[in-house]
Amino acid sequence: MRGKALFACALALALSLTSVHVAQAHGLIGKRFFPATLATDDPFVADELSLPTISYLKLRGTEEAPPTKQISLSGELSKRLSPDLGISFAGSFTMLDPDEGASVSGFDNLEVTAKYVFFKNAPHELMLALGLGWDVGGTGSKKVDAESFNTWTPQLFFGKGFGDLPDQLELMKPLAITGVLGLAVPSRIHTKTFETDEDGNVDVKKPLNPTVFQWGFSFQYNLQYLQSYVKDVGIPAPLNRMIPIVELALETPVDGRNAGRTTGSVNPGIIWFGRYFQLGLEAVIPINHDISKNIGALAQIHFYLDDILPQVFTWTPFHGVLGPTQP
Repeated sequence: MRGKALFACALALALSLTSVHVAQAHGLIGKRFFPATLATDDPFVADELSLPTISYLKLRGTEEAPPTKQISLSGELSKRLSPDLGISFAGSFTMLDPDEGASVSGFDNLEVTAKYVFFKNAPHELMLALGLGWDVGGTGSKKVDAESFNTWTPQLFFGKGFGDLPDQLELMKPLAITGVLGLAVPSRIHTKTFETDEDGNVDVKKPLNPTVFQWGFSFQYNLQYLQSYVKDVGIPAPLNRMIPIVELALETPVDGRNAGRTTGSVNPGIIWFGRYFQLGLEAVIPINHDISKNIGALAQIHFYLDDILPQVFTWTPFHGVLGPTQP
């Protein structure tokens, strides 16, 4: 109950602040377009749909489990409640195929995130947002290790384009960086489990559910920005709408036996964006062997619902129909 009350209070606070700013376009601040990133969340709110997002990675073996191929199919629906306040719902279906033993599959927990953009500076292509994520415990399958407890994650998002650099550094102007910092706090400190040995003795275990610092960044180079606002170097369509990107998706437990041990991946890839949707493809390169010794893959189709059918998808309960968001 405390977790639900915290979520309600944060949402009410964000609602009370929505009258401060005027709407900005989908993923735009000044001349800068921020695409929807694949491995880390972006700093803006919009009416959009990611479906599907497909990830593949072969997990390393442990004392409890053999090496396992993991494939996840996920989707996320985001909806604006006002020009600067949004909410999203995400879910994933996971398939686990171990080298030894039977394959299992099931849904992971539902994820709900509220996000509020509280600062925008168009000349400096800067955007800041606050968020609160809720991993809804018990909504997923135990077969794929979905947790039975809630996890709450307060977050800070940012996006910064470098179009304000001096003309001497004009080729760096298409660069941009986005990032998210979050602290995932479980609602249950310990999860009690029972194991029975061959003699019938019951062993009670209470492993710690750690609090985890989640941090991620994306580094982008927008070729359309280069062509339109810096220098036309003659890149033809459709290549002129590509954004080479490198994402870092990392997490560091702050307590427990792995406290201070960072895991995650570096994801180099490319995004192509059009008027109504974007396509993304990245490699997933683990930063160490804690999770995997192999390179995986991540792909996504992302739809701009607020531009596909603006009169349908951009209705909001507090500001009426916002209309199309891209100019």
